[in-house]
Amino acid sequence: MFNPVTKKFQYGKHTVTLETGNIARQATAAVMASMDDTCVLVSVVAKKEAKPGQDFFPLTINYQERTYAAGKIPGSFFKREGRPSEEETLIARLIDRPLRPLFPEGFTNEVQIIITVVSVNPEIAPDIISLIGASAALAIAGVPFSGPVGAARVGYTEGQYILNPLQSELPASQLDLVVSGTDSAVLMVESEADVLSEEVMLGAVVYGHEQMQVAVSAIKELKAEVNTPSWNWEAPVKNAELLAKIAELSEGQVNEAYQITEKAVRYEKIKEIRNGVIETLLAADADLDVQDAKDLFHDLEKTVVRGRITDGNPRIDGRDPESIRALDVMTGVLPRTHGSAVFTRGETQALVTATLGTQRDAQRIDSILGEKTDAFMLHYNFPPYSVGETGFVGSPKRREIGHGRLAKRGMLAVMPTVEEFPYAVRVVSEITESNGSSSMASVCGTSLALMDAGVPIKASVAGIAMGLVKEGEKFVVLS
Repeated sequence: MFNPVTKKFQYGKHTVTLETGNIARQATAAVMASMDDTCVLVSVVAKKEAKPGQDFFPLTINYQERTYAAGKIPGSFFKREGRPSEEETLIARLIDRPLRPLFPEGFTNEVQIIITVVSVNPEIAPDIISLIGASAALAIAGVPFSGPVGAARVGYTEGQYILNPLQSELPASQLDLVVSGTDSAVLMVESEADVLSEEVMLGAVVYGHEQMQVAVSAIKELKAEVNTPSWNWEAPVKNAELLAKIAELSEGQVNEAYQITEKAVRYEKIKEIRNGVIETLLAADADLDVQDAKDLFHDLEKTVVRGRITDGNPRIDGRDPESIRALDVMTGVLPRTHGSAVFTRGETQALVTATLGTQRDAQRIDSILGEKTDAFMLHYNFPPYSVGETGFVGSPKRREIGHGRLAKRGMLAVMPTVEEFPYAVRVVSEITESNGSSSMASVCGTSLALMDAGVPIKASVAGIAMGLVKEGEKFVVLS
């Protein structure tokens, strides 16, 4: 009835077990992954056919913690789990980031990965084993996926790196870094550090990537033993003739449009060019696939922008690769808040406030790893008007939760201890304009608002986002 396949390996001080074939057999693939007593059930369901006309990859990662995993009953009125907590949302995003890029371009079949925490040792956080389990489930699902990936948490104490430190070891660690990658490349890094050097940070990434190879190898062995047939999927062939025609009609105009520095004006010009191209093509061929033509026009835009950068031409706003956008700073802008600042970088702007409260205002968090109190809160809001659009305004979305935590990670090392400053602090970043790097604008604005409120931070902090454009052997790093 059951044909289980199990792989075990030693991962630092922990024993990791990957097992498939016993549970959730109607899913495309399912793996019970455990790191000592912390266990997660990971399922993958992938549809064999894509929805007609779908032009994006609908990958959904659902990470859910069950309180029974820690021997608890939920404390709500209904006595059952409700909507995802902030921590669950953050771990779902953590798992998504290294997996999504490994699906091939043009793959638009719906894929859903559900990770359920079914047992937890309070000393072993479920995030690392969840990522490893998701990678293993995808590897044996037969879907087009360029994995597997491994994952590792790296700590740093007394000049030594620590692989997958226990929860009780993290408070003494100067580093909490999660790295994920394949056997040959790093795909994702997320960390917070206590003002460490670049050399130590880079060494931690290399160390984590080296150590995770045991997990990558075990997943490859599991995949070989399960031996699920691979899908006979081929990427849709792009209409080269139509792309050439679009380029002939508009490449010069697109090149000129991408020298317009103002975002809204540039978008309008691009829209005007695209509509003109579509009209011309429809006049020549009434049976034109309009959506296909729009997709190919977008490909042309991408080629033009990337080509200008790798050829050494100025960027869209006239900058070279190493220049940052024009800066403007205002503090004390709101009369009744404890601290406030407006930070503007180019067309990205954040209105940031800081509010002080007593220790009773600190956030109490009841998770499956135990209860804790957080005296520093940072919330990020991204209203639709910041990009000139209309949209639904309600509870924070995944992206807003993720960007808020990213900005918070950048500030934690300079915040005073509770003994040094016995107040709860809440920072709110309202993104009022956005043209990239709004999370890092939030870091800069937070630093300013905290100082305006009189919070004795240990140093001012700035944040910057970096990009990489690579075509063949040519590459450019962008600030």
